[in-house]
Amino acid sequence: MSRALRRAWHGIDPQRLRFCLRTALAACLALLVAWLAGLEHPQWSAMTVFAASQPARNMLIEKSFFRMAGTLVGTVAGTLVVLASGAEPLPLVIGLSVWLGACAWLGNVLRGLTSYGTLLAGYSATMVAMLDTARPGHLWALGADRLLTVLTGVVIALLVGLLFTPRRGRDPILDQTRRLAASVLRHLAGRLRGGPDGMRGSHRGLLREMALLDEAVDPHGAGSLRSRRSARAIRAVISALVSALLWLRNDRAVPPTPAAADALEAAAQGLEASAPPAEVMEALALAAALSASCPEVRDIILGIEGALRGHLGGGGDQPRAPLPRHLLTVHRDWIGARHASFRATGIMLLLGGVWVLTGWPAGPYLLLGTSVMATLFSTWENPAWIMQQVLIGQAFGGLAAVACRWLAWPMAGSELMLVFLLMPFILLVVPPLAHPRTMFGATDYVMALLLLSQPALPLRGTLAEHLSLVLAVLAGPMIALLAFRFILPADAGRRMRMLARSMVNELQAMAGAPDAAHDGDVWRARLNHRLLALLRWSEKSALRGTAPDDGALAVLAVGSAVLRMQELRARAQLPAGSTRAIDAALSRIRSVSSRPERAAAALARAAARLAAEAPGEARLLREASAALRSSPAFFRLAA
Repeated sequence: MSRALRRAWHGIDPQRLRFCLRTALAACLALLVAWLAGLEHPQWSAMTVFAASQPARNMLIEKSFFRMAGTLVGTVAGTLVVLASGAEPLPLVIGLSVWLGACAWLGNVLRGLTSYGTLLAGYSATMVAMLDTARPGHLWALGADRLLTVLTGVVIALLVGLLFTPRRGRDPILDQTRRLAASVLRHLAGRLRGGPDGMRGSHRGLLREMALLDEAVDPHGAGSLRSRRSARAIRAVISALVSALLWLRNDRAVPPTPAAADALEAAAQGLEASAPPAEVMEALALAAALSASCPEVRDIILGIEGALRGHLGGGGDQPRAPLPRHLLTVHRDWIGARHASFRATGIMLLLGGVWVLTGWPAGPYLLLGTSVMATLFSTWENPAWIMQQVLIGQAFGGLAAVACRWLAWPMAGSELMLVFLLMPFILLVVPPLAHPRTMFGATDYVMALLLLSQPALPLRGTLAEHLSLVLAVLAGPMIALLAFRFILPADAGRRMRMLARSMVNELQAMAGAPDAAHDGDVWRARLNHRLLALLRWSEKSALRGTAPDDGALAVLAVGSAVLRMQELRARAQLPAGSTRAIDAALSRIRSVSSRPERAAAALARAAARLAAEAPGEARLLREASAALRSSPAFFRLAA
C-alpha cells in the first residue's frame, strides 16, 4: 500500500466505517426489496436509506419520521400543482417555484429535523411533477411509487439501524448542563461575597461552552417526546445562565451577602455531585430569600432556580415544574429565510423559463437537481463551499452511472441482474463516505448514481442522451453554487451580520413601541439565544474587530433602558423637560444603527435629566450610554 493510501486509510474512523458499510448494505437491500415489490423506481428506496440513516438511534427515528412526512406532503403538493396547471409547462413551473420558495422560507425559519422535513417537502413536489412530464398521464402511479419507495427505504433504514445501533447511555449534555450551572452559581457567589467573581478571565469561555451546548440541544431532543421535553428544559436553563453571565459582566456593586453566597456554593456543590434535586432547589430558594436586598440578584437566582426545577424536577414525587414560556423563546432567522425563498423561487423561475422556451428533454432533471440544491443546503453555514463538494461527488456519480449503464448492464439478461450489477457501484461509496475529507461529496456520488440508474429492461436511450442527463444533473449544483455565491450570498460572516442586524432592528422597533415593556421577558430570552448563535457564527467567520458578547451586552443595556423609559412614559408623572429628554433618546435609538454616538449622547442627557426624580433609572441610562459608546461597530453592522 502506498504512503498516500496509508494516510487516507488512517484518516478513516473505524466506527464510522462500520456505519457506512452497514448503510450501503442496507441501501442494496432496499433496492432489492423495492424491485421485488414491483416498484417502478426501486433506486429511490436506496437513496432514502442513505438520506435517513443516522449513527444514533434517536436521530435515526426522528429523521425517518420527517423523511416520510416531508415526502408525503411534497408528493401531495406536487400532484396538486400538476392537476391545477393542467400539466402545461409554464403554469407548472410557476406553481412549483412558489411552492419551493415557501418551503425554503419555512425551512429556514424552523429548526432541526423539522426544517429538514419542510425542505424535503419542497423538492419532493418537484420530483413528482418534473418526472411526470416524461410520462404524462401517469401522475397517480408516479406519486404512489414515490411514496412507496420512500416508505420501503425508511423501513429498512429503521430496521437495520435499530438492529445494529446500540442504545445510547446517559447523554453527556446532562452532566455538562449541571457543570455549567454550578460554575455560574459560583461566580454569583463570588460577587455576593464582595470580592472579584473571576468573570473577566472566564466569561467568554463559559459563553462559548453554552453556545456549543445549545447547538447540541436539538440532537439531544430527537427521537421521543420525553427527549424533546428534556431539550426544552435544557434550553431554558441555558437562557437563565446567559442572563446571569450578562449581569455579571456589568461590574455593578452589590451589598455583600455572605449567607446567600454560601447557599449558592451549596447549590453548586449539589449540582456537581448529582445530589437530589430537592437539595439543590432548597439551597437556591434560600439564596434568593437572603438576596432580597438586591432585587436584580434575587431575580437572577429565581430564574436559574425555576429553569433547573423544570429540568431536574423538584425532588421526591413532585413533577417537573412547567417552564416559563419566555425562556423557550429562540432566534428565528427571518432575514436568511427571506433570502433563501427569493433565491430558490428566482432560480426555478429562470431555469423553468429556459426549459419552457427550449423544450430541452433533460430540463426536468435540471430543475429537479437545482430544487434540491437551492433548498436543502440553504440552511448550511456556507452553502457555496458545500456546493463545490456536491459538484465533485455528483461528477463521480455521473461517471459511475455511465459506466454502469454502458459497461455493466449490457451483460445483464434480466432486471434482477441489473439490480445486482448496480450494487458494486453503490458499495464503492463506503471508504470515501467514512473519510472526513470526502464524506460530503461521497453522499452526492451515490445520490447522482442512483438518480441516473433505473434498473429496467429494455435499456433505452443512446450514450449521447445519457450524457445529456448527466450534464443536466451536474448543472444543478453548478447553478446553485453560482446562486449561493452571487445571489444574496450566504456564509458565516454574512449570517453573523444578519443576526446582528436582527438584534439592532428589534431594538429600534422597541424604541418606537410604547407597549414594548409588556414583552420584555420574551425579548431578553430571544437576545440570550441570539448571543449564543452570534458566538457560533463569529467563531466560524473571518470577521475581526467586533466582540459579539460585548455587542450583545450593549444591546441588552440599551434595550433595558428602552423598556424602562417606555414604562416611565406610560406610568410616571415626569416634568416636561424629562419627558422631552426621554422622547429624544427614544427617537435617537430608533436610528441607532446609523448614528450610535448620537443615541449614546441622548441617553446621557436623559440620564442627567432623571438624576433627581428617578436615580435608579438614571443609572440604567448612563450604563446604556457607556455600553453604546464602547461598541459602536456592532451597531453599525446593522446599517
